[in-house]
Amino acid sequence: MDAAAQSATEWPRPVVWLEKLLREELAPYPGRGLLVARMVIAATLIMIINTTFRIPYGLWAVYGLAWSRESTRATVRAVKKSIVTFPLAAGYVIIGAMFSLDDPTLRLLWLIGTLFLVFFVIGTITDFATAGGLGILIALSLPLWDQHISVELKVETTLWAAGQATIASLITATVALVFEELGLGDDLLRSIGERLACVENLLDCYAESRPADEKITKQITRMAVLGTSTLRSNLQRSNYSPLYAEQMGAIAALVGRLVDTAASLSNLSVQMSTEARARIRLLTENVGGIRADLLASRTPHLRKTPPELDSLSQAPMLQEMEKTVSLIADVFIGSQSLGAYSAPASSIGDPGQTLFVRDALSNPEHVKFALKGCLAASLCYIIYSSLDWPGISTSVTTCMLTALTTIGASHQKQVLRFTGAMVGGAIGIASQVFVLPEVDSIFGFTLLFLAVTIVAAWIATSGPRLSYFGLQLAAAFYFVNLDQFKIQTSLVPARDRVVGILLGLSMMWLVFDQLWGAPAAVEMRQKLISTLRLLAQLAREPIANDLPVAIEQSYRLREKINLRCNTVRNLADAVLFEVGSSRQQHLALRKQILGWMPQLRALFLTRITLLKYRLQLPGFELPEELRSAQREFDERLAATLDGMADRFEGEAHRETESLGASLTRLDAKVRSCDSTESQGLIAAHSQTFLLLSHAIEKLASSLDKEF
Repeated sequence: MDAAAQSATEWPRPVVWLEKLLREELAPYPGRGLLVARMVIAATLIMIINTTFRIPYGLWAVYGLAWSRESTRATVRAVKKSIVTFPLAAGYVIIGAMFSLDDPTLRLLWLIGTLFLVFFVIGTITDFATAGGLGILIALSLPLWDQHISVELKVETTLWAAGQATIASLITATVALVFEELGLGDDLLRSIGERLACVENLLDCYAESRPADEKITKQITRMAVLGTSTLRSNLQRSNYSPLYAEQMGAIAALVGRLVDTAASLSNLSVQMSTEARARIRLLTENVGGIRADLLASRTPHLRKTPPELDSLSQAPMLQEMEKTVSLIADVFIGSQSLGAYSAPASSIGDPGQTLFVRDALSNPEHVKFALKGCLAASLCYIIYSSLDWPGISTSVTTCMLTALTTIGASHQKQVLRFTGAMVGGAIGIASQVFVLPEVDSIFGFTLLFLAVTIVAAWIATSGPRLSYFGLQLAAAFYFVNLDQFKIQTSLVPARDRVVGILLGLSMMWLVFDQLWGAPAAVEMRQKLISTLRLLAQLAREPIANDLPVAIEQSYRLREKINLRCNTVRNLADAVLFEVGSSRQQHLALRKQILGWMPQLRALFLTRITLLKYRLQLPGFELPEELRSAQREFDERLAATLDGMADRFEGEAHRETESLGASLTRLDAKVRSCDSTESQGLIAAHSQTFLLLSHAIEKLASSLDKEF
């Protein structure tokens, strides 16, 4: 009886967990309804045009669903590129296929080479929407040339694929621009402002010594669950200047940390003293001031500096929030107004954005990713060709689609892709059996399309734990119902497409998770160590004597560090999906590393500004005696960072002079220079330099103690 009762008690646990997950992920949040509307409108317009004019490849409707989540800037920029890149991709497929069409061996080699090239482009191109469009275009075109139809029809259909891609991108961008013109666009600063407003509302409750109401608690919890992954992805693909993108990346991480801490605080019952409430009011004022500065494109700063007191010992999380808010202000030390960064910068040391990432040819990780993607897609091609089962050629397209979410994402999200494809395929088959036979107009089909797309879009705007399920659901449904312009009388095509989707997902899981897979926590640890090593290298820059070469080298290094920081944060999301005996240990490591990352980002950005003094850029010149003291301080900083990496790697590190002692000498040298009449003009300038040096020493020393 006891065993039966225990079993009855334990059985609902997975159901309760799933119910809690769905309740959290599917709950509305500010801006979600507008984002879903934008996605659904774009996808529906693509479908209607495709169906009305009988344009092949209705799958492109998923373009409006997936890429409407991007910022308006990124979407419009992708359209401009698609006008050129899609026709070029179609021309490449046509010319290459015609040269290899009569030789099966040459055909196979050309196809494998093409798949490698496509995955390499996906992994290195800076524009996500363009990468996705190219991948899908080529994936849809390759199986076409294996069909037993005339060459003229193959060429015509390939050109239609490129034309449909361009139409889809134009519609998606137009919808985004209309929403932005109406004031409904999803803006980076507005999203950050919403999160800061949630924190501010919660702190107001504590400052007034009243419990937070349920609405505020739910809102802050929702923001914590949603995370900052969408902000980071939009920022990576924006056309902001490199420095501003790096700064806003740090801001997004710090705001995410602030929201997480506030969400934890909202679940506690804490009694505040009068002194503590006064300090919370000051914190609330600083959060509100930073929010107002960001929304007004001003450099954020603290309204009041909190006193050096431990008045919040009863609520350590509030002390953590004070520290985080202070770091947000420190990110922009020495920077100009944010409005100056709205377009790509042309200043020295900040080259404009390129089509491909700058380490495309030097980073072996890009080649490794291309090899893995090529292997998965090639296995799909060989399997369906060997079985003479062309109906499952959707497996190659699926590899392309899932590869777009594999870059820096959780390998464990394959579960979402499997289940999303199965549910979407099941809905597609069920609609062909029970719904479409009763529909005799495009209006009726549009109602069905809207119903499924709204559900898929709502799920796709969830946090990282569920969003890919929505995209896969939509893709599978579109695969089944938008390929031909008639009611299917047989379920064989729908069955084949679903089998192809599952085959593609299986190959991606096999190659990415099993053959080359590694626990996300292990990869996160290695990326953190690599980030520390790169930061130490940046602290020693410039190494080259030639100024243009030194600037280029430092910028490449900056880009690597920024990429590593983003990768660490993405891998942290992946750890949540891992299971096994070491799960708790990995979760503890994840929490520890996430606590360090905002400080590392702030240190990185401060070092970028100090590097301008080392490079002696216009407006950042220092006298020779200060430059020698700075080089000594930078060497000590680099040694400190290397020491952190050594300890985290488990290696012995020889302790040397502290960074604080080196800063003391630098401080004395600056004051000595400022006291001389001949150098009086540089006094204010050198004080800014000294302020930055103190900030970086404080960050590095704090991290060193924690490590």
